[in-house]
This record gives sequence, C-alpha cells and structure tokens, in this order.
Amino acid sequence: MTADHTDAPAADDDARRKPSLRLRVAVVFASLVVGLLIFELFLRAAGYTYPIFYEPDAVRGYRLQPDREGWQTKEGRAYVRVNGDGLRDREHAKEKPAGTLRVAVLGDSYAEAAQVEREEAFWAVLERRLAECRALAGRRVEVINFGVSGYGTAQELLTLREKVWDYSPDVVLLAVTTNNDQIDNHRALKDSDEMPYFVLRGEELVLDNSFRDSKAFRRRTAWHGRLGRWLHARLRFVQAVHQAQTAVKSKLAARRARLAAEEEEQKRRAATTPAPHDGDAGAPPATAAAEPDMVNLVYLEPRNETWREAWRVTERLIVEMRREVEARGARFVVATLSNPIQVYPEASLRAAFMRRIGAEGDLFYPERRVAALGQREGISVVTLAPDLQAHADAHKVFLHGFPGDLGNGHWNRDGHRLAGELLSEKLCEFLSK
Repeated sequence: MTADHTDAPAADDDARRKPSLRLRVAVVFASLVVGLLIFELFLRAAGYTYPIFYEPDAVRGYRLQPDREGWQTKEGRAYVRVNGDGLRDREHAKEKPAGTLRVAVLGDSYAEAAQVEREEAFWAVLERRLAECRALAGRRVEVINFGVSGYGTAQELLTLREKVWDYSPDVVLLAVTTNNDQIDNHRALKDSDEMPYFVLRGEELVLDNSFRDSKAFRRRTAWHGRLGRWLHARLRFVQAVHQAQTAVKSKLAARRARLAAEEEEQKRRAATTPAPHDGDAGAPPATAAAEPDMVNLVYLEPRNETWREAWRVTERLIVEMRREVEARGARFVVATLSNPIQVYPEASLRAAFMRRIGAEGDLFYPERRVAALGQREGISVVTLAPDLQAHADAHKVFLHGFPGDLGNGHWNRDGHRLAGELLSEKLCEFLSK
C-alpha cells in the first residue's frame, strides 16, 4: 500500500509563504523606528523640550551644560536657556565694555532661578534697578549670574576661581541660602560623595577632591554616560521617557515623605501628651519641643561638633572668598536670602514652628551669625529675610512657592522681584561710600 503524499506540497507552500524569523524581527524593528520617528516629530512640532541641564565637571562636581534650553516644570514653570559659557543668563562678552559696572552673582538654586523666567530673576531685577543708582554716575550696569542649583559655598568659591575672573567683575555678590549652605559644605551632613568639599586643618582650608574617584562620577564621565547625555539632548522621546520616570519617582517620594511626616506627627503627639496622674501626686509634665529635623537645626545654636564644624567651614569659605575678591581689586558683598518658614505670611504658624523645634525669639539665627561674621571681618552683608518677612506680613503675600504649594520651595516672581529691589537699594548704598 503506498503512502498518501497529497498534503506535502501544501505544507511546503505554507512554509515558503511564512516569513522567516529574521524578516519578522526586521518588520517589528522598522515599525518601532517609524513609530518613534512619528512620536519624535510630534513632540518637536508641539514644542516639547525637557533637557538635562547638568553635566559632570572635574572641578565643581557638575555644572550647567552650555547651550541647553528647554522647559522646567518641577517647580513653577519657566523656559530656561543656558548660554554658551554654561551660565543661566543671556550671553555676555568676557571683555568688560568701557564705562560698565559689572556685578557677578554666585549662588545656588535661588540664583539659578530655574523656577521663573530669566527677566524675573532677582539678579535681572537688580540689574534694571541698580542702573538707576545715582552713585554710578551714568555707568552702565551688567549683572552676570553664575548660580548653579545645589552648590554650596565650596563650589561657589571654585566657580569664582574657574569662571568669574574671566569677566573682570567690579563687584562679587555671594547669595547665601541659610537653610542648606552649611549642609552643602560638610560631607557628613550632605551625605554625598559626588562633589568637592573643603575641610579645615587647623585654620587652613584644604580642598577634598575625592569625588573624582567615586563610582557615580566615573560612571557619568564614561563613554556610556556621555552617550546617554548626547541622546537625551537630541531626542525628544528620550526626554519624554525620562520625564515620565522622574514623575513616578517624585510621586513615590512624596508619598513616602507624607507617610513619614504622619508617623513623626503621631510620635510627637504621643511624646507630648501629659502622663496620667493621681490627685496631687505631681503636675503633668510640660509640653516639650520635638527634636527638630536636621535641616531645621540651622535656626538653632549648633548642638553638636558636626554642626559647629559646618558653620566654621562655611565662615572660613566666606572669608577666603572675600580675600580673593579684594586681592583682585573688586568689591565683595554677601547677601543672606530667605527660607520659606521665615517669611510665611502667618505669624501664628511661624510661632508654632518655633515651638516645635525649640527656637526662641525668631528664626533669624543664621542671618545674625553671618552678619556678625561681616562685622568681625569687615564684610558688607545684606540681610534680606527680616524685610521680606515684614513685607509678607503686611501684604499677606507668599514670596515662596507656586500654585499648589504656596509657601514652600523657592522664591516665586514676587519673591525675586522684592529681593532684587532690596538688593539694589543696599548695593547702591554700599557703592555710594
């Protein structure tokens, strides 16, 4: 009996008609590429651009990437442009024009001011208002912003050495953020190995550049780190994926912070609830202030050697900056800014905060300390927070924060405007002397 082979030709035809695995993979890949291309074109047409603004730097740990621009929406909303020299500012010629007074601003995120448009930043307001100062006798005013988010006084001193002197400033203005500069200047408080620090050996400031050997820094400067930044800068869909990841992480972090705050509040209430007592056996214990979070220790006299050391390093950095500025024939001015709670427009809330952390009198301990340093060392110091608080109280206006989170975070437009106006008045006074 012969076998039936009638189905064999049909099976062979099906095999020939069925695409090979290689072809199917190629089709899927091509479809993915076309889809991403369409998505990329759509994002570009919609004006979507959210670049990474920072890159590694062997001197300061990181810096702003030159010629980057795009939206910032993590806090507020602003279109940020970084100029060709890596400054969040317009382009400035390095050679100072004749008849010009140049002011260089050093600072952190308050000076970078990514939360507001460039024209709204306090240094832009300062430039416009200082031009009206009679003491300048018609000289043109040019304010150049060297601020970078996250910088402490150590990185600001290095910025002075590496960047500022190329522009020949007449005045160097150091903007001190009193609620975190001390933390940023001390490795144990900052808890980060990704930036330089200065340490004190006796009275000598010694630079610690060990961040260059950290795994994180080597990873960012390796070829794959550079490739990642290159792709992120040029492909909008890569930026979109990164934004989505950041949003998810932010929401998770906010949820963890909220749960931690609720747990801390429960502990505080438990710790301050009077213990039961019988008759006249004894009065209930007085309500005690809860132990403040680390960031709130700035409002108190230092309680341990770590904080005392952080303050000593910060003060020595300021004095060293003054020395180097004056050695170049320029004028040095320090301005202490404000923290959200200091200028929150509700005195009762500020008082409750002070009771919680055990502060007495007011929240201006760091301002008084920097002002006292200025008196000892002959440094011009502008203290903004008390005046900002008085304005906030009188007008019931929030100087920090944006819709959805008013009263927290960085200066908003009103905060920058008022700070710029106050600074221009004080600088005009200093320049008149």
